[in-house]
Amino acid sequence: MVSASQKNRLAARTWPALLRLGFRLLYNELAFTYDAVSAVVSLGQWGDWQRTALPHLNAQPGDSVLELAHGTGRLAIDLRRAGYRLAALDLSRAMGRVARRRLGLWGWRPSLVQARAQALPFPAGYFATAVSTFPTEFIADPLSLGEVFRVLAPGGRLVIVLGGLLTGRDPAARSLELAYRVTGQRGPWPVVLEARLTAAGFAARTLSESLPRSAVILCVAEKPRSVP
Repeated sequence: MVSASQKNRLAARTWPALLRLGFRLLYNELAFTYDAVSAVVSLGQWGDWQRTALPHLNAQPGDSVLELAHGTGRLAIDLRRAGYRLAALDLSRAMGRVARRRLGLWGWRPSLVQARAQALPFPAGYFATAVSTFPTEFIADPLSLGEVFRVLAPGGRLVIVLGGLLTGRDPAARSLELAYRVTGQRGPWPVVLEARLTAAGFAARTLSESLPRSAVILCVAEKPRSVP
């Protein structure tokens, strides 16, 4: 007979494995469903959550901006509209295809690169800003943070949108927030990430942006203007 503690341990191992499988499929074989899924789990606010990064970029039109894990290309549209010279990177070939189709509808052909954040194919000091919205664990990898630090110009920023919290009191918002908690998606991201950003040489802070029906958690990290 399986005890309650054994069941809890089994569930603790099973949920993360199922989530990793689900995310892997969503980012690859099922990339074409990503926009629909993100709309459902955010109650239509996914794009608004992504755009909370824009006021924190500290970049001027014409500056070079790197997007890490560009996904389906929705934030890339906002970055191009703001006048930035954009390079966007994603490990998923499927996401690259989706993003190219979307951006092609606007007549844009930005530099979309299939590569790992742990080995960025860009020269040192090239970008004024880097941005990533809803990244997976790769963003906390010391190798990724070291690479971002390398390609940023002195004084450059890395802006990360970690997640959105549904603050509405309606049944849909409450149910989704319960599902996030049950599946372990309300973890200690900011604490872990801030410590690793600091270790990589950044000055980092976590902040919250309030929207009408939600709150968005961001991390803003700055490379010193004078690097030893």
